[in-house]
Amino acid sequence: MLLTSRRLRAALLATASATLVAAALPPPAPLGIGDSLFPHLGNPGYDVLAYDIAFTYRGSNTQPLDAVTRIDARAAQRLERINLDFSHGTVRTVEVNGRPAEFTTAGEDLVVEPAAVVEQDSRMRITVTHTSDPTGPAGEGGWVRTADGLAMANQADAAHRVFPCNDHPADKAYFTFRITAPKELTAVANGVRKVKVWTGTNTTWAYQTKHPMATELAQVSIGRSAVLQREGPGGLVVRDVVPAADREKLEPWLKKTPGHLEWMEKRVGRYPFETYGLLIADAVTGFELETQTLSLFERSLFTDGEYPEWYVDSVMVHELAHQWFGNSVSPRTWSDLWLNEGHATWYEATYAEEMAHKPLETRMREAYLLSDQWRADAGPPAAPKPPTPGQKISLFRPVVYDGSALVLYALRQTIGKDAFAELERAWVREHRDGTATTADFTALASRIAGRDLSAFFAEWLYADRTPLMPGHPDWRSAAPPARQAR
Repeated sequence: MLLTSRRLRAALLATASATLVAAALPPPAPLGIGDSLFPHLGNPGYDVLAYDIAFTYRGSNTQPLDAVTRIDARAAQRLERINLDFSHGTVRTVEVNGRPAEFTTAGEDLVVEPAAVVEQDSRMRITVTHTSDPTGPAGEGGWVRTADGLAMANQADAAHRVFPCNDHPADKAYFTFRITAPKELTAVANGVRKVKVWTGTNTTWAYQTKHPMATELAQVSIGRSAVLQREGPGGLVVRDVVPAADREKLEPWLKKTPGHLEWMEKRVGRYPFETYGLLIADAVTGFELETQTLSLFERSLFTDGEYPEWYVDSVMVHELAHQWFGNSVSPRTWSDLWLNEGHATWYEATYAEEMAHKPLETRMREAYLLSDQWRADAGPPAAPKPPTPGQKISLFRPVVYDGSALVLYALRQTIGKDAFAELERAWVREHRDGTATTADFTALASRIAGRDLSAFFAEWLYADRTPLMPGHPDWRSAAPPARQAR
């Protein structure tokens, strides 16, 4: 059939219009990688290889920092849009592979539409020029305002309150931080210092990690700080960052770290990173945090005299143990959190037993007494209930600390001390610089024990009630009160 030119043009326009409608992208929406506890955390379709993040701090911890975040990534699929996690700053420009990109927000996602589709298996660089706001409700994480500046506390899902990222521990990457601040201040970050340059009234510092890191473990501190160095086992550089006015007062605590490192290395092998140390912040957080290579501590823990020395020592060991368990070997999902906190609690308690004569068995028996209640409140260790809405830090409940160390105690009772020690070393050796799951741990335990432990782990990790403790048939857990019907 022949069509007149007018009718032909109309037909072609109609066809083109239909094609455009068919190819239109769906409305921007927050995405996630499927974590059952944080459904919108992380983003599918790409693997971040490296972050390069520049912050400019003007001297006030109540004003937004200027920032540029560069993300090098590999596309795992064809990407017409790229979702990043980012929620607490103003985005000014976005580029993808050097070309300006459209962007909008959806929930806590920054949704980027590149000028050209990013093909599967190709490399891409995303550059976001933005601000990073240190203000906001207390307890939500991200920047922590200290008496003289800032520090970071990003666990569990708050790194994206500081910089655009793929904010899930399953996607670890290398980091470079570049911090510009007034010259009277000191800036530090994870890893090792590469640059320190003076420009007029400012100083620019650059730090790089030598091992991949989860976003929740990122650390940048800016303040009137002293940076103290000493030598650890095997020549390891131990770097502590403390309020300059407190360096002498804190020295009795700081000098303990090389001994703590030696103690841990005897149990699980060489320290896995390029440096270690304490970042002691003059701030009230309510917690200490295992940020990679530079653990965050509240100043008051060391200066108020509220706690006995053995207890503070064991808390220091807890955060150090995380460098192996949680940092070098990161959880694949947040339901694997028990592997982080259970192990850190285990070494904290073991250290207290060996160095301060606080019996591990006594602590585990007390935990056993409360274990059923903990499980009722928060779920079993490897199947935790979601955090309380609006209180994401509530994920960190007793069941993931002593309740999960109790699982390790039961495991040692079952397979013996030698096999347990072999398991611990093998775990951090085989999964170093990676991520791992509960299933990976249970499989390795069965392999080293030489028998199938799946029934043991099914009860200890997933049951609503605490199983009988091997070797202690007389131990009892207080049953939680019956729920009243409503």
